[in-house]
Amino acid sequence: MSSRSALASAHRIVVKVGTHVVTHDGVDLALGRMMDIIESLARLRRSGHEMVLVTSGAVGLGMRELGLSERPRSLGLRQACAAVGQGHLMGIYTRAFAQIGVKTAQVLLTQEDLGDRDRALCIRTTLMRLLELGAVPIINENDSVSVRELMEYQNGQGKGGVFGDNDMLSAIVATALDADALIMLTNVPGLLTAPPGSVPAPERIPQLLGVAAVTEAMAQMQAGPSGKSSGGTGGMASKLEAARLAISQGTAVVIASGDDRRAVEQILNGDDVGTFIAPESERPARWRRIAVSGKHQGALIINEGALRALNDQKASLLPIGVVGVDGEFEKGDLVEIRDGSGRVHGRGLVNYDAAACRALLGKQSDEIVSVLGFSSYDDLITRDNLVMGNW
Repeated sequence: MSSRSALASAHRIVVKVGTHVVTHDGVDLALGRMMDIIESLARLRRSGHEMVLVTSGAVGLGMRELGLSERPRSLGLRQACAAVGQGHLMGIYTRAFAQIGVKTAQVLLTQEDLGDRDRALCIRTTLMRLLELGAVPIINENDSVSVRELMEYQNGQGKGGVFGDNDMLSAIVATALDADALIMLTNVPGLLTAPPGSVPAPERIPQLLGVAAVTEAMAQMQAGPSGKSSGGTGGMASKLEAARLAISQGTAVVIASGDDRRAVEQILNGDDVGTFIAPESERPARWRRIAVSGKHQGALIINEGALRALNDQKASLLPIGVVGVDGEFEKGDLVEIRDGSGRVHGRGLVNYDAAACRALLGKQSDEIVSVLGFSSYDDLITRDNLVMGNW
């Protein structure tokens, strides 16, 4: 993804739409723009692309439904607006996608969800399953229960570590899913040589190369007028901060205007639309990272039937096929897959800790609840987090 032309080969794409894309002035619904984006994502989904949508706009829609003309300053009122608006926002997406034959799923996240290893693993597994099923996951921050972003931006203290009108959230999701590209749609045609309105005709910057170029662009913005948007909590500075995270992990980024009817499709055709931000370096596929990353914490010993299923059927590792557990490990740790002779056949991220795995040896998946008292997964290692090979 070092050049625009490489975007034509992108398979998994995260598209983020900001408050000023889904609404007019942060309040009134921009239904025409939303429908154009929905139709583009549906066409791409039907053509075989895996599409994830990160959307803002719940607070704005909630304001409209509650009859508020000004963006509330009260944290509680903003959370109430988010709670009201999220249902309406998701209803619009669900009905529109359904009319053109595409399934959707709502996923509401908080910063704590993605900061906790166990919860992040669950989220990744859920999203990967939705993509396999042909659905378009629609993600938003759960503003009705998450207060950090609303409070910090209310007080003018918003920083890159906070989602920022879902900009950082979209970057974190893109990297967690190993997305090929992150497309951030906003109300300007891309990164400009000057803030809109400050000079007669600021020019669009077509491309930035790597983290250093993004960092320099951010420094130039900080030296001038703020790039913060009025109706949302983000702005260009927030988008560049998110882009810096994404490209540092090998995901290409494009910042473009949501007013262009087929901007997403044009971007994925390699057209000169928006500002293309090339990744710092090519990121190896997830299977490669699992295969070569850090030291394993233990091992699961499997029988011949399980080994055949993993190799021939590309199956997940179920407890019924496990005959032994070696070492101590926690949920989400990297473990080896071994046969009875000790030969290593694979590595993966385990869904249960060592004690739970020992209790589940040889059990059916539908026995997990009766054995453990709970069930997080039907398998000990899901296929997405498993690499088979010779070590």
